[in-house]
Amino acid sequence: MSDQPAIDGWTPPTADERRRLLAGIRTVAMVGVSANPARPSNFVATYLLGTDYDVYFVNPMADEILGRPCVPTLADLPVVPDCVDVFRRLDDVPEVADEAVAVGSRLFWTQFGLWSPEAARTVLDAGHELVMDRCLKVEHARFHGGLHLAGFDTGVIDARRPSTRRVT
Repeated sequence: MSDQPAIDGWTPPTADERRRLLAGIRTVAMVGVSANPARPSNFVATYLLGTDYDVYFVNPMADEILGRPCVPTLADLPVVPDCVDVFRRLDDVPEVADEAVAVGSRLFWTQFGLWSPEAARTVLDAGHELVMDRCLKVEHARFHGGLHLAGFDTGVIDARRPSTRRVT
């Protein structure tokens, strides 16, 4: 993240600011979510469906993902999402930012590897909040005790591997 180009008038939110942003949202629209369970967006969607968030899927190539309806655009959602979580190619991010601002979403979030000064300018000029190059699932888990190296909460507190030797 530190090697990304600077964006005038904006610095990435701190951990405390990200926690505040996540606490202030109820609805999340995942743009570019995939029906393929091997894709990171599908893994994130599965995780988010287990949270208190109302999660909506946006993908013009699918009618349903994980048993939930999927719409082609943000404008087709039945609600204005508090947060738009983007899983699209970098070249598509500015267009998604335009859509997010047009529907009135107040938080624009891009996943790992997505850093778009053009999209940032659109979101910031509209007075909306911005997080880029961060995973919503990872950040949520970080603040809710579900962060684990493998991406889920094992319930194990000890960092040592359990012994496989039998004591006789």
